Amino acid sequence: MDHQHVPAATPGVLRALVLSGRPVDLGDLDDLAHGRARPVVDRHALGALGAVSAAMDAARGAGAVYGATTGVGANKDVEVDEEQGEHPRAHGLRLLRSHAASLGPVEDAPTTRAALAVRLNQLLAGAHAGLGAGLSAPVLGALAEAVETDAQPTLHRFGGIGTSDLAPLAELGLTLVGERPWRAGSVPPVPLGPADALPLISSHALTLATASLALVRLRQQLLAGLGISALSFLALRGNPQAWDPRVHAARPHARQPQVAAALSGLVGGGPAPARLQDPFALRTVPQVLAPAFAAADALADVLVLEASTPGENPLVSAEGVFHHGQFHAASLATALDTLRATTYGVLTLSAARLALLLRPEHTGLRAFLAAGPRGSSGLMIGEYVVQDVLAELRPATAPMTAGTVSISLGLEEHASFATQGARALRQTAELAPVVLAVEALAAVRALRAAPDRLSPGAAALFGVFDEVLDRDARDAPIGPDVERVVARVADLALLLRLEGS
Repeated sequence: MDHQHVPAATPGVLRALVLSGRPVDLGDLDDLAHGRARPVVDRHALGALGAVSAAMDAARGAGAVYGATTGVGANKDVEVDEEQGEHPRAHGLRLLRSHAASLGPVEDAPTTRAALAVRLNQLLAGAHAGLGAGLSAPVLGALAEAVETDAQPTLHRFGGIGTSDLAPLAELGLTLVGERPWRAGSVPPVPLGPADALPLISSHALTLATASLALVRLRQQLLAGLGISALSFLALRGNPQAWDPRVHAARPHARQPQVAAALSGLVGGGPAPARLQDPFALRTVPQVLAPAFAAADALADVLVLEASTPGENPLVSAEGVFHHGQFHAASLATALDTLRATTYGVLTLSAARLALLLRPEHTGLRAFLAAGPRGSSGLMIGEYVVQDVLAELRPATAPMTAGTVSISLGLEEHASFATQGARALRQTAELAPVVLAVEALAAVRALRAAPDRLSPGAAALFGVFDEVLDRDARDAPIGPDVERVVARVADLALLLRLEGS
């Protein structure tokens, strides 16, 4: 995705992001999805796809092309038999109608915007690669117009198993040709070309959109988790030896030296340590956070690659047609599994620090950080909330790649289940802030009670939460305070960065 920055002084004009088939910045995609930027389609790249479309027409004339002159799935060897008098596009329409399952929840507007932008960018990538899907100009033009004008189809969730988002993208196809109404906006219907149906739906665009938007949020949460762990460390008077950069430079796992250096900088000048050696919840923060940051980096690389390269089956070029297995998203599914698993470790360590913050033998403060009359419960319920959320997330951390499948008369006997991995990542990004927020609430209360423990490097982070949290710590529902902290996660992330990010 190329950048064309609209002058900031221009009132009411959003920053323009040019979709050209080049690599997509995930932050830009997130801005586009949430209406903070407007998409502009590179017309030169769009026009250059005419050569790929001509290659598809030539391939169809020269021999069998899967999904265009044949059926799909187990019907791969069945030559299309048009009924007498049928229009040449009838086979494609039947394919879209049969694959548009229309089941499950409807995807929200940001995810739908991102999915359409990704699908178009993948198609435009064919102009640079010299091979691609071979879609006809009318369908390409209609998709480009939908992206630029924010016309949104209704995309139902169910129907993908990590071998292309067949069902929701078939709904997109039926909307483009006028058989389905637009949910928002509209684009004039266009005729479907004889080889348009399968290439249009042969993509993980919805899965990539779901994962990309979740990853942007989760990266913010990991940075916030780094800052919150430093606040807890100070409140618990941790021993900074465990975070000394020299320790982590001696065994430099990916991202670990940077995480340790950032943490060490935040707590420098803090209180004298209360213990020679701290519990794991304090000592092992760099070891647990670093794999999650590294997994986020790895997933970002996969998402950017997938969103800016042609992968349709089949691919066509001037040299001919290529039938292949690029629709199998094993790399994406593996990266998703790894990030969810490592993020869960970050959250369970946060829960362990919360437990320490509520124990007077570790803080030197009242049990549960309570205020008011003796016997007050303070933040006792916070642990119940956190463990409830962790239990809710536990199934989402199971590896989706462990699944097996045999479908389409046994011809398709493997799947990545990347689609389910992306949805599970979205669930993780939705619930993770609650865990971090309860820890942050406890850390702030402890530091308010013992302000001499706050370090100069963490003062700004403390202030992000301190200014919005209720100062009355007597027993009351903690929900409003937790929600205020969750709302500040992105603000906290802005104050933090890791070298190399």
